[in-house]
Amino acid sequence: MNTAVGNDRARGALLGLAVGDALGAPAENLRPSEIRRRWGRIESFVSDDPAGTDDTEYAIFSGLLLARHGSALDVSHVERAWHHWIADLDEGPFRGAGFSERGTLENLRRGLAAPISAQHRHAWSDGLAMRAAPFGVFAAGCPTEAARLVAVDGRVSHEGEGIYGGQAVAAGVAAAMVGSGLASVIAAALSVVPMDSWTARSLRRAVAAAQRPHPDRLTMERAVRSAVVIAGYPWTDLAPEAVGLAFGAFTAARGDFRTAVLTAVNMGRDADTTAAVAGALAGALNGESAIPPDWASAIGPVRGSCLPSMRGYHVLDIAELLTPEDPDRTEPAGSPHERGGDEPSAVRDLAAVAAPSEPVRDMASAAACSLPAREDRR
Repeated sequence: MNTAVGNDRARGALLGLAVGDALGAPAENLRPSEIRRRWGRIESFVSDDPAGTDDTEYAIFSGLLLARHGSALDVSHVERAWHHWIADLDEGPFRGAGFSERGTLENLRRGLAAPISAQHRHAWSDGLAMRAAPFGVFAAGCPTEAARLVAVDGRVSHEGEGIYGGQAVAAGVAAAMVGSGLASVIAAALSVVPMDSWTARSLRRAVAAAQRPHPDRLTMERAVRSAVVIAGYPWTDLAPEAVGLAFGAFTAARGDFRTAVLTAVNMGRDADTTAAVAGALAGALNGESAIPPDWASAIGPVRGSCLPSMRGYHVLDIAELLTPEDPDRTEPAGSPHERGGDEPSAVRDLAAVAAPSEPVRDMASAAACSLPAREDRR
């Protein structure tokens, strides 16, 4: 893959995640009828001050960790990072963190270690899926390696379906990063999770519903929701449900960025996460230029509202850390000083260890991996 193209898709994937997160945040936990009653239909930002949520901040956290360790990432690295950057800091209540993250933090602070730290009531949440895109960016073209690495990250906080959801997203992004078609992106996601898992069933049902002909957009969205949503269940952050809705939105949009994220947003439920995942998939497939400029320009450095240690860092800097340097580029586009503000301590810590070389990549794994054939999955 051409370096410039790969870097453009990396920027598209991670900026797409942040844009989807910010677009979906106001609609989180709402039903489609409530969204229509408040805004008619969400077609752009409905907040005067759009910002990402825990989805973007945890994606940055995982991206920094991956940039430091690359393919050598192991569970001990992840656990230490959770302690160093989150659990051992006395910096407030970590507002906006999901139930899986809160449960993990409680367990880590009680002295429990991974994988026991992931044994809490919400280990099946979409908290890993929301931070999975950086692994697909790093392992571009190798869905199996992306799935392996995200599972390493997830063992501190998730089990079972929670892990599968993250693997499906990471693998899908890895396939999209090399320009695989829509069917191959979906096949890659399905190839890394058990076919009899709840995640795989939800993903297949959502995709099938999105592919059927529908008289209008609203009918299509209702069909996708009906295929995967557990009616009456009070929690909206189920990984199989969120991943299914995101891939359903991505499929209905035929990979188009704007359509994918707005479809995810207007279906409600965990709208920030479903739109973040759909945005990462469509951004990786189409590159940064597919994101409307006014949406892209609204995304600034994260505010640390959930993870104070991530304050001031931008998703585009993560894209640069996770991709090879473009030999034709004389200065990193969108570098921290261009976006305003100083580099946070986490970035300086990374730069001292990782720069100027790129993250360690397992060439044997990369050489052995292959994308599933288009006909492997339907």
